[in-house]
Amino acid sequence: MSEELKGKGYSADSIQALEGIEHVRMRPSMYIGDVGVRGLHHLVYEVVDNSIDEAMGGHCDTIHVTINEDNSITVEDNGRGIPVDLHKKEGVSALEVVMTKIGAGGKFDKDSYKVSGGLHGVGVSVVNALSDNLRATVYRDGKIWEQEYSRGKALYPVKSIGESDKRGTTVTFHPDDQIFQQTIEFSYDTLANRMRELSYLNRGITITIQDRRTKDKEGNFLGETFRSEEGLKEFIRFLDGNREPLIQNVIAMEGEKNDIPVEVAMVYNTSYTENLHSYVNNINTHEGGTHLSGFRRGLTTTLKKYADNSGMLDKVKFEVSGDDFREGLTAIVSVKVAEPQFEGQTKTKLGNREVSAAVSQAVSEMLTNYLEEHPDDARIIVQKVILAAQARHAAAKARELVQRKNPMSGGGLPGKLADCSEQDPQRCELFLVEGDSAGGTAKMGRDRNFQAILPLRGKILNVEKAMQHKVFENEEIKNIYTALGVTIGTEEDSKALNLDKLRYHKIVIMCDADVDGSHIETLILTFFFRYMRELIEGGHVYIATPPLYLVKKGTKRRYAWNDRERDTIADEFGGGVGIQRYKGLGEMNAEQLWETTMNPEYRTLRRVTIDNATEADRIFSMLMGDEVPPRREFIERNAVYANIDA
Repeated sequence: MSEELKGKGYSADSIQALEGIEHVRMRPSMYIGDVGVRGLHHLVYEVVDNSIDEAMGGHCDTIHVTINEDNSITVEDNGRGIPVDLHKKEGVSALEVVMTKIGAGGKFDKDSYKVSGGLHGVGVSVVNALSDNLRATVYRDGKIWEQEYSRGKALYPVKSIGESDKRGTTVTFHPDDQIFQQTIEFSYDTLANRMRELSYLNRGITITIQDRRTKDKEGNFLGETFRSEEGLKEFIRFLDGNREPLIQNVIAMEGEKNDIPVEVAMVYNTSYTENLHSYVNNINTHEGGTHLSGFRRGLTTTLKKYADNSGMLDKVKFEVSGDDFREGLTAIVSVKVAEPQFEGQTKTKLGNREVSAAVSQAVSEMLTNYLEEHPDDARIIVQKVILAAQARHAAAKARELVQRKNPMSGGGLPGKLADCSEQDPQRCELFLVEGDSAGGTAKMGRDRNFQAILPLRGKILNVEKAMQHKVFENEEIKNIYTALGVTIGTEEDSKALNLDKLRYHKIVIMCDADVDGSHIETLILTFFFRYMRELIEGGHVYIATPPLYLVKKGTKRRYAWNDRERDTIADEFGGGVGIQRYKGLGEMNAEQLWETTMNPEYRTLRRVTIDNATEADRIFSMLMGDEVPPRREFIERNAVYANIDA
């Protein structure tokens, strides 16, 4: 932040009110994405973003987040405190304006904040509108100020309740169950992952989280403290901790190019996947954008120039492409933009053209210096690039085989696929079923009009540990590509999909409710995450939930999906009940499978979403990679939630 901006006052006049609040309760999804689990947690992020903005401006270095016993949330910072003096235009306290007017906030006053995260200033008032109770406490100018609200309306004017040398803002809110009808229970892990991410993206800030609903063995509340002194360098080490490093150093830089703060960290590992994560003003830009294209251009041109000058490419008989330079690369790109322009399906794709050149220039300078100062690392990286190019050419041949079999190019559908008669992809469903036996049952039980069945034999390839051409050569994976009708990307972007050709808009993974079934589920999800992420991001991938038990007594029969349901039903039926445990889909007949798992009227499908792409990347690499200790630790830590079959 410039000295000129730091010198500007932060007072009631800095707060600009844009419009009223009533629309938020009527159309909450327009403001927070949805009213399910993701939208619920987004409320916390919006309040925390206000504190982060204070930190980015140099006014705050500590943020405390608490999940209270009643599932309310408290966010406390040591910033300047929201102004409480009279807002001239609105005629009430600036605090009340911030809390009750959509778009009211210092973020809209360029003199108060140079850059900011969140939903462009709409955050805390939206949280207020969607909470049945919210209390704001401000420590400012030696006094403590307070105001409470219910569903966005102030319950009384802002009042002074005491004196204090503290400074900062504390917001406690309880989500409104009239809005969040699915659940108002916060996930500690989800919030902790985001707080950890924010600490890496904003080094030098201490962020704590405490869950007052849960105690450990010593009787202490569950909680963690996050603080990063090295920022993205530490973030990279955390993300790549489950992969074998190719080079020991993290290549990193930070600086300002064309008035745009740019921070980049990257490292190479021995895997075959590319993992790029990008942020704008702390917002995870899942769909990439100009900052990511600038990174790719800077990386490719700089490495290509070095490889050419070194003579290592002299004996390579084919062209090396951009993809080859990114195999085994994990990188994070973080930029701060004063007025970000977002595009894309989820508004998380950066569109500012000026950012591309700034990032490209920064990466080029960083990488040029590193390669000159670390010639051994440079040689190892270029050797990896050459191997990747050779594997890509092998993959191109395998890809051609898949494309020849693609139904859109006349090669026909897989023989094992039982297709549906409906031609409209939006109404069609494809069930990926574990095993030929269950596949046969599913074929008999399905509705042939709109449900297609593709049985998968055994466990598909673990793509986390396979070279790309091995993936495309795998028979089960070829069948998935062919059945879906999507075309595999060009060599420039070898994993991009042409979703215009997608034959089914609902893809359902249906496996046994046991350990082997869960493993196959994870293998399939890993494949989708690494090679068909667009399908997950587009909301096309689901997991079926077949029942675990059938409870019977005389003519009465009811299904149970967990032990608690089983026990409840057994109690209702009284003594003499019979309980059948389904270990596999094949143990159900066609009618039962339709009735419990495939009938849209009664089934339960879980849509697969990516709430945090960086955490998903880390978990998949840990569960499906080569490193055993972190996987064992994860399983031991989460064993309480697991259903282990003997």
